[in-house]
Amino acid sequence: MGMSAIEVDGVRYSYGRTLAVDGVTFSVSPGEIVGFLGPNGAGKSTTVKILTGMLAPDDGSVRMLGHENGGNRVELHRRIGVCFEEKNLYAEMTGRENLQFFSRLFGLRRYDTTAALRRVGLAERGDDRVKRYSKGMRQRLMVARALVNTPDVIFLDEPTDGLDPVSARAIRGLIREEAERGAAVFLTTHDMNEADQLSDRVAFINEGRIVAMDAPENLKIEHGRRSVRVRLRVNNGAAGDKPGGVDEQVYDLGTQEAGELLKRVADDPRLLTIHTEEASLEDIFIKLTGRGLA
Repeated sequence: MGMSAIEVDGVRYSYGRTLAVDGVTFSVSPGEIVGFLGPNGAGKSTTVKILTGMLAPDDGSVRMLGHENGGNRVELHRRIGVCFEEKNLYAEMTGRENLQFFSRLFGLRRYDTTAALRRVGLAERGDDRVKRYSKGMRQRLMVARALVNTPDVIFLDEPTDGLDPVSARAIRGLIREEAERGAAVFLTTHDMNEADQLSDRVAFINEGRIVAMDAPENLKIEHGRRSVRVRLRVNNGAAGDKPGGVDEQVYDLGTQEAGELLKRVADDPRLLTIHTEEASLEDIFIKLTGRGLA
């Protein structure tokens, strides 16, 4: 993909004697979505603050869009978009006015607020004051605001928090669209399912260190168990059979007998369903760190 949009090399940061980020190294390419996953206190927020220029690293380097350790901060800020979990919108303004205000901050003379509101499903409510918005509506407006300047790098913190399933799906689609046009997307979340659906790669951070980083599918193959779950109908009309009974078994695909076993199961007239079993990202995170995301 050529030059990385974000390059982080050996970054460390401490709050007093507490080491929050411990030698973190990774990169994000243009058009790539990277999920940054970990529990509270793992170092996610500190890393994002370093990347966005809110904190300077104690050690190591950050290069973003060709600027070393911040470089031309004004120029850099013109090319990034941020959507943090804290919804710092102007409640007395309308949704449209919020977007117009931020477009002027970026020096945009012709900004189509109607199109931006339509992208996040707020076209019909754009002239309502934000104080009348629900939590989910505010979240959608935050995402729209992060995209005002058509950024080259986008930072998203829990972007679908508080959204209903339909709205969440729409926002995920919008994020993919931004990546397809070439934006690098850095996504921090507790939601492993969200990260699995969206991310080209995920990074697990725990106690300030990245313990694994790869494509979700590669992590599942490397750390998960290859197996299938089979459900067979057991009610064959014999005396004592429970009506509608089901026998469920899990078979390991790592054995030499796996192929013959699957053929036998597929030919069994009692077969109801057969599904592959794979480890979830949360299973893998717990395996690698000994702790969950909560």
